Amino acid sequence: MSFVLLRIAIVAISLALDVFAVSVGVGVTGVSFRSRLRIGASFAVSEVAMTAVGVGLGAAAGRLVGDVAAYFGYAALVVIGSYIIVESTRGTLLPRFDLSRGWGLVLASLSISMDSLGIGFSIVYLGVPLYWTLGAIALASGLSTTLGLTFGGALGLSAGRRAGTFAGGVLAVTGLTFALLKLTARL
Repeated sequence: MSFVLLRIAIVAISLALDVFAVSVGVGVTGVSFRSRLRIGASFAVSEVAMTAVGVGLGAAAGRLVGDVAAYFGYAALVVIGSYIIVESTRGTLLPRFDLSRGWGLVLASLSISMDSLGIGFSIVYLGVPLYWTLGAIALASGLSTTLGLTFGGALGLSAGRRAGTFAGGVLAVTGLTFALLKLTARL
């Protein structure tokens, strides 16, 4: 049971670090309490929704291509993590428009939740309870949004970029680790 909790925690924290990176960038501009609630709810809902979509796609792909589908999910994590690292080091992870409302918030929510699609695709093969995992993702996303927005001004953009690089690294390492665990379980 503790190994299952560890896997749930790794997934939730990996996604939360990406949310934290974007939230720091938004927090640098200063946001009201009401905006914090709106952003936190939007980020958490988008993370959970995209994970659920990924689970559905992962299950369908698993029926079609069997065990190989898990490795596609793990590869997606590595690709998404690598993309986040590249965009973070370029400084292009944080768009220049208002991410606290309207289309900016919608686009920010979608952009941070794309990695959740890959995570969701992989969850089918991790042997973790779906509802507990989705709850952990929502909680971790909400907390990381709150922390990122709160400390955004103090941490500044450079910390946000480093957090994005770290988040991408965690996602990539998570994908590789889960692939290795699955491969060694088959041997």
